[in-house]
Amino acid sequence: MRKADITRTTAETDISLSVDLDGTGVYDVQTGIGFFDHMLDQLSRHSLIDLTLRAKGDTHIDDHHTVEDCGIAIGQALTRALGDKRGIRRYGSFHLAMDDAQVRCALDLSARPYLVWNLPFPTEKTGTFDTELVREFFQALATHGGITLHVDLIHGINSHHIAEAAFKAVARALREAVEFDPRSPGLPSTKGML
Repeated sequence: MRKADITRTTAETDISLSVDLDGTGVYDVQTGIGFFDHMLDQLSRHSLIDLTLRAKGDTHIDDHHTVEDCGIAIGQALTRALGDKRGIRRYGSFHLAMDDAQVRCALDLSARPYLVWNLPFPTEKTGTFDTELVREFFQALATHGGITLHVDLIHGINSHHIAEAAFKAVARALREAVEFDPRSPGLPSTKGML
């Protein structure tokens, strides 16, 4: 059962979520931040990881704490659901085109968190959402999910398309990495642990 439930309550946010790595991409996300909900829907749908998430945050200040803490909680849930990672592919990569934007993602579920981020946005906002928060989300996800994560913008001119292509590219790479490898049922490492 590759599922996990996480509850995270701080002075800034109150988050509860559940994930199912062997789902079909069913999502039910409510963070109070419309654009972010749309991005998390894409993450779930294209990774085929079922995601139910409720978040209440201090959005009267700004969206930063809610976005970052959701990344933390999803990373923790992925780690818990993966267990010892026996039998998974571990690595994933994907090039994703969305209209003018093309984003490349490569990742390793290595338990060695590291983010390489080459995804500049042409605008500071898409709607009312701060585009700098896209990086904050993925930094938190990589750190708390133990993911070596590389995200690169190949080209793009529309901030909405760039952000959405990033979430979808990471989703597709994650889908590949968490899948079971029928040729290798053991631990995908020469170290004997991940």
